[in-house]
Order: sequence, then structure tokens, then C-alpha cells
Amino acid sequence: METRNSRNPLRIRRQRIPNLEIRVSLFVFLLVGSCGAPGEPTPPSPPIPVAITDLSARQAGDAIQLTFTLPAKTVTGERLAETPAIEILRGSLKSDGSPDAKSFRLIETIPGALVGDYRAADKVQIITRISPDELRAYPGAALAYRVRTRASRKRASADSNTAIVRIRPVPERITSVHPAVTESTVELSWSPPTRTSGGDPLPAISEYRVYRGEIDPASAGAAANDLSQAKWKSPLSLLGSATSPMYRDTAFDFGKTYLYAIRAVISGDGSAVESSDSVPAIVTPRDIFPPAVPQGVVAAVVSPDPNAPSEVDLSWSINTETDLAGYHVYRSKQQDTPGQLLTPDLLLSPAYRDTSVQPGHLYWYSVTAVDRSGNESAPSAPVAAEVAQPSS
Repeated sequence: METRNSRNPLRIRRQRIPNLEIRVSLFVFLLVGSCGAPGEPTPPSPPIPVAITDLSARQAGDAIQLTFTLPAKTVTGERLAETPAIEILRGSLKSDGSPDAKSFRLIETIPGALVGDYRAADKVQIITRISPDELRAYPGAALAYRVRTRASRKRASADSNTAIVRIRPVPERITSVHPAVTESTVELSWSPPTRTSGGDPLPAISEYRVYRGEIDPASAGAAANDLSQAKWKSPLSLLGSATSPMYRDTAFDFGKTYLYAIRAVISGDGSAVESSDSVPAIVTPRDIFPPAVPQGVVAAVVSPDPNAPSEVDLSWSINTETDLAGYHVYRSKQQDTPGQLLTPDLLLSPAYRDTSVQPGHLYWYSVTAVDRSGNESAPSAPVAAEVAQPSS
């Protein structure tokens, strides 16, 4: 007992303290190490565009036109860094008229880099074709469309709202349009279609609708073969309608390149449906039409002063052309030849004084009108002016 009691308690405590210090230090080291050490990197979540909610669909000839607003933000509220790709899905309806979710299939994808080609103002418009076999096999059938967008390969947006359109037979495409340019009109004529695009007999055509747009002249050749290759200065818009296969466009400007497309229309079930666009007619009207010949030319020999040499005053009726640039005056010593041009610079008013005449000569004068395109009219009927010798 004395031996146990003789052991120094202080010594025992001093032997245990280092072990405690080691344990505490190890705990702190592990705690600090776990807080400061980097873990596995977390991959960024793929951007998911918000779903489209305003999809609409309508039949446009033997195709369906889809219109909607392209999303600009992700589901987390961030702005999309790039234009997303567009995926178009088509499905059918159940017997109760509701969309059959299992029937939807991807039918077309538009890469983000090409989406700009389908923009119309603040919307996207896409034409997706229906085959003639489908038009013929399912007249009156309803098709259901949805679209979604994709900003990454991993995740697409949720599907849009469903747009339903009932397809109807439409007139076949007009394959020949003949334009003719006059001074005041671009006259269009075409052969009426006789069948539907599916090859069936065509109901009566109620009207033709004429569409016109302005294009870059450099794209005219490509656009003549493929309308999608047109570089629009102003897109196709309805110009007017006709009940016969002919239309006169009087609201055009010389020098612009226009693309015309004709659509035949049939009515039924309280609505009208158009054919696809005709073969385009591309016209660049050129002003090759001179102004009218000036009328009422009068010549008078005058003397501004009794001692001054004689001069010839000319006047005539003003031309009414809106593009009139001015007049030229010609003088000749022979009645049947135009002779010398007296006015290299155009006259802006219908009057001229010839101060270069010589006494004792007979002169013949004629006047032409010139427009802003440089077209010059034929000369007016010549008028004579005889400058007498001064009396001695």
C-alpha cells in the first residue's frame, strides 16, 4: 500500500498530458484540413431555355406555318448566351380531340446558327411541309404540333403548348407567271390551276392573292429557283387580289427589284385556304419611257433696245410628268433637221431666249423634254423665226 501511495500523482498527470495534447492536435489538424481541402469539381448545369408558350399553326398551301416567340432566358432566369436550336415535333389527336402525347415525333431540327433566317419581326416563322400523299390520304385530318429549344446537347426545354391545325386540299402551285412592264404598271398574268396539290379535281377558285416583296438584286438569280435564297429588303406582303388570272401593280418604283408570288384561294367550311407560293416572278422595272413631246412652242423676234441686236424669245406649254427634269432647245437653219443644241444644261422652266442670232437669217427651233432617268422625248414641231436686217 505504501508503495502505491508513494507514487507521485503529479508525475502521473504529467505523463498523461502529452497524450491528450496529441489527440487535440490531431483533431484540429483533421478539422482544418477537411475545411481547406478542395473537393471534386461540380460540373456546371446545362442551360435549359424556358418553354415556348405562344405557338400557333396555320395551313399555308401544302405546308404548315408555325409562329412563336423564341426564348431569351433559361429556367433559372439567366439570359441565353447563344441562340438555341429549334426542334419541331408532330403528333395526332385522340378520339376525344385531345393531343396524344405518345404520338409526338421529332420531324425537323433547325440549328441555332440558322434560326436568324426564320425571324419575322419579333417572332420566328417556320414552314414545315406536308407531303402530297398525306394531303391526299388525310383530307380534313388534324395535326398537332409542339416545339422545344435546345441550348446544350444534354437538356432541351420543356415542350411548348400544342397547336392544332386541320389540313385541307389546296390548289396546286401556279407554275408560270408572266410580268410585263409599262410606263405606269407592272402587269402580271398566269395560268389558272386545275387540280389540287394532291392531284384531285379542284373546286372553284374564289380569288387570287398577289404578294410582293423587294429583294437585293444580287440574289435575284438564286431566288428565281429557290425562294428561300432571296435576300429581302422588304418581305412578301399582300399587295392585292383579283378574281381573274391577271393583276396590275401601279404602286411600284423604277429601279427596285420586286419579287411577286401568286396564291390561288378556295373557300369552304367558313374559311379560305391558299395554295403555296407560285413560281416567283422577279422584275426590275427600268424607266425607258420618255416624257411627252412639248406642245405649243412659240417663237417671237424681239429687240430689248432700239439700237440693240434682235433676239428670239421661245415659250411652250409645261409638261406634267412627275419625273420631269427639264428641257433642251435645238436650233437649225433647215426645217427638217434638229440642228444645234443650244442648252447643254437643262432648262427648268418652259422658256428660252436666244441671244446669238444673226440678222438676215431664218432659224427653225424645236424643244424636247427630259426626265430624271435621262430619257428624252422626240422634238416638238419646229417653229420658225426670221431675223430681219436692220433698217438703214
